[in-house]
Amino acid sequence: MTPSILSAEKLTVEARLADGRRLSVLSGIGFALEAGKVLGLVGESGAGKSMVGRAIAQLLPPGFGVTGGSLTFGNRDLVHMGADARRELLGREIAFIPQEPLSALNPVMTIGAQFGEHLARIGTRSKTRRQGEALALLEAVHLPRASELLNQYPHELSGGMCQRVLIAMAFASRPKLVIADEPTTALDATIQARIIALMGEMREAYGAALIFITHDLRLAAKFCDEILVLYAGRAVEKGKARELLSAPLHPYTRCLQLAAPSLSAPERDLFTLSGEMPGLARLADLPGCRFAPRCPNVGEICRTQEPRLTPVTAPLGDDPSRKAACFRTEMTPGIETRSHAASSRHERSSPLLLLVEGLEKRYRSRRGLFANTELAAVDGVSFTVAENEFVGVVGESGSGKSTLAKLVIGLETPSAGRIELGGRDAFDRSEAARRRRVEVAQMVFQDPQSALNPRRRAASIVTQVLEAAAPRLSASARQRRAEELLAEVGLPAELGARYPSQLSGGQKQRVNIARALCATPKLLIADEIVSGLDVSVQAQLIALLRRLRHELSFALLFISHDLAVVRKLCERVLVMRHGKIVDQGMTEVVFGAPQHPYTRELLAASSE
Repeated sequence: MTPSILSAEKLTVEARLADGRRLSVLSGIGFALEAGKVLGLVGESGAGKSMVGRAIAQLLPPGFGVTGGSLTFGNRDLVHMGADARRELLGREIAFIPQEPLSALNPVMTIGAQFGEHLARIGTRSKTRRQGEALALLEAVHLPRASELLNQYPHELSGGMCQRVLIAMAFASRPKLVIADEPTTALDATIQARIIALMGEMREAYGAALIFITHDLRLAAKFCDEILVLYAGRAVEKGKARELLSAPLHPYTRCLQLAAPSLSAPERDLFTLSGEMPGLARLADLPGCRFAPRCPNVGEICRTQEPRLTPVTAPLGDDPSRKAACFRTEMTPGIETRSHAASSRHERSSPLLLLVEGLEKRYRSRRGLFANTELAAVDGVSFTVAENEFVGVVGESGSGKSTLAKLVIGLETPSAGRIELGGRDAFDRSEAARRRRVEVAQMVFQDPQSALNPRRRAASIVTQVLEAAAPRLSASARQRRAEELLAEVGLPAELGARYPSQLSGGQKQRVNIARALCATPKLLIADEIVSGLDVSVQAQLIALLRRLRHELSFALLFISHDLAVVRKLCERVLVMRHGKIVDQGMTEVVFGAPQHPYTRELLAASSE
């Protein structure tokens, strides 16, 4: 047996509630991770994935603590380790790659200064040597012009470049263990593939073990040796990665698998999990299986007794490490979704709603090597959208997708070209034209947290447009309209009294959609609205948009880096690169038989 770098046995983390009660938020977590291996922690937000990483670093939130079990790094006890010894360990032998690179990097320090600070902390005293090591590490993660990059600030780099900087920093000390917390969330498929390949290269080069935290089951199956599926602080399934994905034994794992859209599988409905992950307040009221309220296979025993993670014979029969916490694993393969043939989902003869011709947006660079030169964010783009048509726009970060959306909605002024929205010139800046544009088109932004006013309650947010459009509308009428809109997006009326900070990510995005629908637009522009969401929430939002399309009859310009989601939702697709449309047509044709090399590259990076 190869000795484990990190092992957990019956690890338990408890939280102290306001009423003095103690509640288990992680319970009985166990695993053993060998050098050079990758363990995937999979589950929705709130499953406990990041809590495992916080327990390893002893960075638990106030009121939380490890109250049972063991956590051992080599032969050292991480649970009872002193603060000084832990500080020596973290950043040296144990390194972290966080989810949000821009939040993790200091915005007022250059990349070189941040590298120097980190290298000095881990023992590189010579300034010249620190600079040499920083250059070597940046080149190891395939960042171009590394010497120039050292003098740049984080905001001058793309998200993928910032993530590579953090990976380089993580491996600077040649750690024995690296914990990567959602390091590829919201990245384009091509960048995601490069980051995964890069972490694999660094792991092999330094022989480090890796804990890979993700909500993407398919991505974990590609990258990890073993997967531990978590739900509400419990381990519900464990096994070798590819075998686990091939034949899930726990219904939760199977539901996550069926909630994810596919690029290659036959067209099918996505499985939508009802409800949400239980919060701390609800956990105390769940005496049986914590997944029981959402489980499609629930039985009476599930509501009264908690299943334990025990060895189970998998259908493939060649994984002795396979375990599941379920009383009814034999029913899991029966969880299915309805398959159906792909078909056109709108009338091709529908009247034209949006016309874009020769659209350009150029910016003048003010610093760096290309100072005083014009850069084209959108370059000669032409396309149309018919009424009730769903059109996808795909491409890497920097391809011009979001700039195109801002031009169509009127947040940016074009350098050239024309846009007609609802048969009228979209560039008309008169007050009457502005009001018409608001009535015809609305936009849903990627980050609902920044798009929602934190000082307004949800009901007030969704009806905000009425304050200008119908200022004499009574408060009671506005409240009724808010309740109608919340119901349309599948939210209970009582959520209208909450502030954005009191809502989950999926709930915030639904409020964002309800706000846009208040004006009953004919065109909805959605910019990466499912990016970074759990696959279960993503499936719910896809189903919601399809239902609302049928009920309210609107067109959608859907911007996304996820080609599988675009295939599921849109009948037509535009492929953008360097500000130009390089490929377009019916989605099944473009994705099924790609003609442009760039389209083939995107599909290859997204392939399962």
